[in-house]
Amino acid sequence: MSSPCDPQHAPAGDVGAALMMIDSRLKAIYDNKTETDAEQQALTDQFAASLGPGGVDDMLDGACTLIYMFMQWLRMAYEDHGKDVIECVVPNLVATLRMMPKSVRPEAIPTMAGLLVAAGTGLSPSLWRKQYGYWTKDELNPLEATVFLLAEHINRLTDDRDFATRMITEALSRADEG
Repeated sequence: MSSPCDPQHAPAGDVGAALMMIDSRLKAIYDNKTETDAEQQALTDQFAASLGPGGVDDMLDGACTLIYMFMQWLRMAYEDHGKDVIECVVPNLVATLRMMPKSVRPEAIPTMAGLLVAAGTGLSPSLWRKQYGYWTKDELNPLEATVFLLAEHINRLTDDRDFATRMITEALSRADEG
């Protein structure tokens, strides 16, 4: 039986733009640049403003596509070791989000956990979220943090700082060829 949240019904969004934002954050953290760089923030704000309303929606869908792809990779990796992705990823990610009160308001955490569970069970995080209305401003930083933390989790598991980004880039390249 098909679900209305089946990924085949979901827009992929602007995965490239979402990946660029996450890759930029990963590189900054890996380079110990944890303070907000004014120039980088200005470029990020300018980029976001240039997207317009439709572009922002595409980037949100792209971020959800990344969550789906990362959770599917993690599901396969954990299943190879006889473990459940929901059990292994969701509690740790939620605990990490709870340690980020300046960026992640507590009321946004259940939504992020829901996105992870939806993706981990093969549903589209984007379509799952849309059934509850439009994204709120308070959910945007938590969404970015969730994608970032998933990518960083994958990079730690593989002991390769570029693995998550490379995996998505290669998938996008294969999709363009096909």
